[in-house]
Amino acid sequence: MNNTPRNLLVILGPTASGKTRLGVGAARALNGEILSADSRQVYRGMDIGTGKDLAEYGEIPYHLIDIVDPGAEFNVFEFQRRFFAVFPEIHGWNRLPVLVGGTGLYLDAVLRGYRLVPVPENPELRRQLASLTLDQLAVRLAALRPRLHNTTDTLDRERLLRAIEIAEGEERASAEFPPLPELRPLVCGMRWERKALHRRIDARLKERLAQGMIEEIESLHRSGVPFETLEFYGLEYRFVAQYLQGQLNRNDLSQKLASAIHQFAKRQETWFRRMERQGTTIHWLDGAGDPLSELLVLWRQAS
Repeated sequence: MNNTPRNLLVILGPTASGKTRLGVGAARALNGEILSADSRQVYRGMDIGTGKDLAEYGEIPYHLIDIVDPGAEFNVFEFQRRFFAVFPEIHGWNRLPVLVGGTGLYLDAVLRGYRLVPVPENPELRRQLASLTLDQLAVRLAALRPRLHNTTDTLDRERLLRAIEIAEGEERASAEFPPLPELRPLVCGMRWERKALHRRIDARLKERLAQGMIEEIESLHRSGVPFETLEFYGLEYRFVAQYLQGQLNRNDLSQKLASAIHQFAKRQETWFRRMERQGTTIHWLDGAGDPLSELLVLWRQAS
């Protein structure tokens, strides 16, 4: 692999770490196009709250941003499908795909090649299983998934049925599953000292509030997006929805939201460490230094 040119650049990091700016700089230097790995930037009309920062892209083409309306279902399966659809297209244009984001599950699904297939309910299978006891269902699931980690599936009949349904559906689909494109990625991560990252988070939150984040979210609600749905879209939407319903005052909104984003950044870093433990090599760049120069040196060495 070391002698084979890399065909994907990945830039990951916690929120407010400067991933977008670095991604744009790298794409500009390497004739690239950006693919967003952000579970919320896929939604149209959710710009300030998700930190799309579209003005930063300039002439750099980007993908997987503004592709569905708020309220539409979007998940890791859909993200992976869309990524692997556009990945070869970018190469066909003789450009480099640059995957930028902080949604660990989406990054992992691409880098580790999750074999994801949609498995609808199977009424015929459920009829066949109806007469089996809980223990018999558990035995059947164990035969399909001998390395099952989530043992709670074996304690609830409905979850057992669904687990068997998924296992059998995936087994049938695997024979027809088209091979995923081969990825030869260079994965770079943005790293900041904890207090410095917190200062960046706080400054960015203050800026977004000044830019009209509350008004943007209020407009989404007026357009028909329920508060319950807004709360599903992450911390900014959850806390602003609570503020708009009178559950928080403005000062509490700022303070509690900033604290929650600090904790979220910590969880993102935990996920990235998990990726490393599972075999993903991440080259960490000093956010306070010159990360673009570091990245370009790594790219030349890897290519």
